[in-house]
Amino acid sequence: MSSNRPSSGQGPTQRQLRVGELIRRTLSDVLNRAEIHDPELNAMSITVGEVSMSNDLKVATVYVMPLMGSVPVQDAITALARNKHELRHRVVKGMTLKYAPDLRFRPDETFDRLDETRRLFSDPAVQRDLDAETPDGDD
Repeated sequence: MSSNRPSSGQGPTQRQLRVGELIRRTLSDVLNRAEIHDPELNAMSITVGEVSMSNDLKVATVYVMPLMGSVPVQDAITALARNKHELRHRVVKGMTLKYAPDLRFRPDETFDRLDETRRLFSDPAVQRDLDAETPDGDD
């Protein structure tokens, strides 16, 4: 029985998470094995960090980043977008979805946020607040 919970303000459903992870793994394998008929794309080492699915599973937003800054991220996204139809075909080949999701490529900014978090934790004011906490967890 389906639930009637509203989709606004809620996180992704288990189905969205499962489908997103399956697409992420499949795309990673395809890119790793250089199965696409584009030598420029095959020459790039691209990591697929995350895939988030729309509520209706018709759109997959793929967050990618070239490894070790080998190419500019925008060049990688352009190459992926140029080969979107072949990538989409490879992804849905083994899946049993009603619709083949449209792939949209975006830069993965996880590492940038991680650097910002490290910078915040190294701030002297934050260090002072962390040092001021009592060891038993009382504030």
